[in-house]
Amino acid sequence: MSKITPFLWFNDKAEEAATFYASIFTNSKVLAVTRYGDAGPGPKGSVMTVNFELDGLRFTALNGGPQFPFTEAVSFVVNCEDQQEVDYYWEKLMSGGGKPSQCGWLKDKYGLSWQVVPKVLPQLLKQTDAQKSQRVMQALLQMQKIDISALERAAR
Repeated sequence: MSKITPFLWFNDKAEEAATFYASIFTNSKVLAVTRYGDAGPGPKGSVMTVNFELDGLRFTALNGGPQFPFTEAVSFVVNCEDQQEVDYYWEKLMSGGGKPSQCGWLKDKYGLSWQVVPKVLPQLLKQTDAQKSQRVMQALLQMQKIDISALERAAR
C-alpha cells in the first residue's frame, strides 16, 4: 500500500462515482464502503467513505457535502498507449454528462478533471527542432480529444 492515497470529496455520490470509475479501468474495484452512524454528520446509514482501486492505485472518496467542489486545479492523467486507448477513455469518462475541454482535458459527470493523453505527446513536444515543437503545440491547442495522427502530421 502506498503512503499517499488520493482523497476525493464528493457531495453525495462517492459510491456511485467509485463504481463508475472501477467499471472503466482494468485492475479496479470498490474495496470497502463505510456508513455514517448515529454521530453523523451525514444521515445514519448513508455512505460516508468508499475505498477503491483504479488500475491498482488506491483512492478514498468521501460524501462530505457541497462545500468543496472539484476544480481543474487537481486532475488525473490517463496515459494512453495509442489512439484506441485515447478514444476508449475519452468516451467512457465523458459518458453520462461529461464536459470536454482543451488539450485532452475533460470533466466527468461528477466534476472531476481528467487528462486523457497519449504517451507519445511528450516526445512530440520535446522536438529538438523548435518549429516542429511549436507546430505540435499549435495543433494540440485546437483539440479537445487528442488526435495522435494530427499531432504527428504537425510534427512533420
